[in-house]
Amino acid sequence: MPMSREEQLKILGQMKESDIDYSDIPATDTEFWQEATVNNALKISVTLKLDPSVFAWYKQQFPQEYQTLINAVLEKYMIEHNC
Repeated sequence: MPMSREEQLKILGQMKESDIDYSDIPATDTEFWQEATVNNALKISVTLKLDPSVFAWYKQQFPQEYQTLINAVLEKYMIEHNC
């Protein structure tokens, strides 16, 4: 029986960067990505109250993508806790 997406993500989430073999992946450059598009899954807009220090940390780490990072952390928690 094939592994579910959640099981695969859990295993991948536990891997260290040094465990990943990139040797068979060709390098890419700016030209390669020139016409690439991102197809984001449907998102809903919510109001979420965060502690100022938590918000500041995420915003400092990823100024343009802090919401995506917060979502990823929440999704990982959800998967790990079988929610």
